[in-house]
Amino acid sequence: MSVIERFDWNLLKGFLSVMEHGSLTAAAKALGISQPTLGRHVTELEEALGVILFERGREGLVPTQAATAIAAEADTVRAAAQAVARKAAGDARSVSGTVRITASEMAATYLLSPIIADLLAREPDLEIELAPTNSVENLLKRDADIALRMVRPSQPELIARKVNVMELGIFAHRDYIAAKGASLTTPEDLAGHVIIGYDRSELIIDGLREAGLEVDRHFFRYRCDSQTTCMEALRAGVGIGFAPRYLGSADPLLVEIGRDFPIPSLEMWLVTHGEVRSSARIRTVFDYLAARISALALN
Repeated sequence: MSVIERFDWNLLKGFLSVMEHGSLTAAAKALGISQPTLGRHVTELEEALGVILFERGREGLVPTQAATAIAAEADTVRAAAQAVARKAAGDARSVSGTVRITASEMAATYLLSPIIADLLAREPDLEIELAPTNSVENLLKRDADIALRMVRPSQPELIARKVNVMELGIFAHRDYIAAKGASLTTPEDLAGHVIIGYDRSELIIDGLREAGLEVDRHFFRYRCDSQTTCMEALRAGVGIGFAPRYLGSADPLLVEIGRDFPIPSLEMWLVTHGEVRSSARIRTVFDYLAARISALALN
């Protein structure tokens, strides 16, 4: 019997819950089963796949590279299974109406637009409002139905699913590199360069401080709180800047420098309110976005 034939697809549910909650205890509680039962499910899945999915240490369960690679595909399977379950339960009524989505400027412009284009083609009666903003919309007050955030929400009333991890890189225009030169191995190597950063937001400052470089907003000689404007400044050769690696690496004008520079990655969370349980419209959009974003290679 092949691996596929003896594979228990229900084990993926437990695996994804552990990935999303970070521990057997929290994942088991979310699934409504005991911790030992979930532990057995994880072990069975590891045996069926022939790989180790989690390293067990004092800090709890740490996903292995195999687990990270499998998670995106497993989430796609879950989304498909949820769609089948809804149809089987008679929840196949037409999806119509408006769903409001909020995301950062960068994610709304470069990441979500092609996904939403495909979604609208699939659902002809659906309308999407996309709010590109770097502020956090209040889902509990219904400022939006769904949010794509780079930080896990703390409100227990919200439903959150980790959908990917975005790696960041340091980039500069190839002409800037030719004129100035840039070799980055430590945070101090950024000194003497025109650095592109945010004005009021401290997102980049926090990341640099985490990497060991104590800076303030004056570290950035070019400051703008618009992510897309900062990206265009980078492409215009203003100086050195930070960008999602998947985006900067695909731009022929840009060169990544300091690949080993310690920049924290950003977890991506798809968040919605409790209405997703009763609204076919919101649930359809949420599941579709989760499946598509999870399948993206953002490194």
